Amino acid sequence: MANTILEVRGVSKSFPGVKALDEVTFLLERGTVHALVGENGAGKSTLMLTLGGVYKPDSGQILLEGRPVDFESPGDANQAGISVVYQELSLVPNLSVAENIFAHRQPTRGPNMIHWERLYSDTRELLRRFGTEAIDPRTPVGELSMARRQVVEILKAMSVGPKILILDEPTSSLTDVEARELFANIRKLKAQGISIIYISHHLSEIFEIADRVTVLRDGRHVCDAEVDNINEEFLISNMVGRKIGNIFGERAEGDRIGEVLFEARDLARRGCFQGVNLKVHRGEIVGLAGLVGAGRTELGRAIFGAEPAESGQLFLESRPLAVRSSRQAIRQGIGYLTEDRKSHGLYLDFDVKNNLVSNHLRDFCSRIGSLKPGKIEEFAEGSVRDFRISTPGVNQILGNLSGGNQQKVLVSAWFGIRPKFLIVDEPTRGVDVGARSDIYSTLREFARRGVGILLISSDLPEILGLSDRVYVMREGRIAGELSRDQASEQNVIGLATGVLTSAKEHSI
Repeated sequence: MANTILEVRGVSKSFPGVKALDEVTFLLERGTVHALVGENGAGKSTLMLTLGGVYKPDSGQILLEGRPVDFESPGDANQAGISVVYQELSLVPNLSVAENIFAHRQPTRGPNMIHWERLYSDTRELLRRFGTEAIDPRTPVGELSMARRQVVEILKAMSVGPKILILDEPTSSLTDVEARELFANIRKLKAQGISIIYISHHLSEIFEIADRVTVLRDGRHVCDAEVDNINEEFLISNMVGRKIGNIFGERAEGDRIGEVLFEARDLARRGCFQGVNLKVHRGEIVGLAGLVGAGRTELGRAIFGAEPAESGQLFLESRPLAVRSSRQAIRQGIGYLTEDRKSHGLYLDFDVKNNLVSNHLRDFCSRIGSLKPGKIEEFAEGSVRDFRISTPGVNQILGNLSGGNQQKVLVSAWFGIRPKFLIVDEPTRGVDVGARSDIYSTLREFARRGVGILLISSDLPEILGLSDRVYVMREGRIAGELSRDQASEQNVIGLATGVLTSAKEHSI
């Protein structure tokens, strides 16, 4: 206990209809990386926001260096030595690195005069401590890579001199290479004596970066463990309260891949992709892999009509397909599960039932065009049951649900249009292992019913675990096609980076 910097004793926090934290305990040791894991809705975010001064606990006590603290605001938490780096970065793209790091705290000389020389000097010192001297303090943040923006966000938190740094899903928008750069910087902070609470759904990261882990489930503390003494199976079973075998599932015996369902020929859109040829068979899950910026999402949106291709041909069930809008795509049986559910996929201010029917309202209209509330309610309640969506009811505002349950609503909504061909873009981004398992089962069920699926994902285990075949994109072109037997991490990365340039080079 002598080395404990933070202690949470029996903290509870409730919201209308939900007990988010139920007498939670938590201990953080000085100079360690302590992971906090659990399913969506387990209470991780509520605990983080409580420690960061956004929420006040209903009961219990928080002790910092052995002294009780009671934060009235995030500013109070900052002054006490706790800084939080949220998943959604708070940077202003048009401002420089230095201006972002010291926003509202710029050094001045005289009234209302920024001391620019000192501002840049202080920023360079922070960058030096973080081993990122290559970043120019004057560079607009919008010109930096996502990994460098993450560094700036962390430096912004570090600039107030915290004792504790809380990182919420810091790798959610990073490539594998960028994530490793982040881990190197976390180790530097740890070496400087900073204590870190690390929140992530990627369990492999826990074993790479954390010293200790705490599991929450349904707002309650489940267990603590030294990372060296446990494995991934232990974490999963404690997180979900049940054993999960092969999370990706397997093609059921007797489920066969049928004829070609969808085909793209020589598809192109200037500045995004060109010369794209691909096929998806009935009942087949086809992975589309590649580095960030390879053109995968742009290709998916073009097929769906959100940003139509400028040339090339599409075919569905061997018939030419003309898609100039998303509405046309949906009417012809094509669905698109967007990678950005908050901005492009869901209506967070609407209730669950209206989100579930939003993309196929025609199915719930009478002949004169009026909606049938009873039919909507019946469909929504069936979807909540079938997709194991955790919600107090179908009239709950969607924004009040956890990220995993929001994602289940999005998947369920596309199931509702009874698609022939479904494009799913990063279907499990920011989703816990239990919800992942449910979403993978749903995709398998889509395929079993004969739906063709194009799976776009930056998560290589997801691509390899679900796909029957894999296309790899590089710089807007298809770099190669891999059968299930050929699809390995080495071959996918080789094609994505240009190390491999043809199918003949694939090691089987």
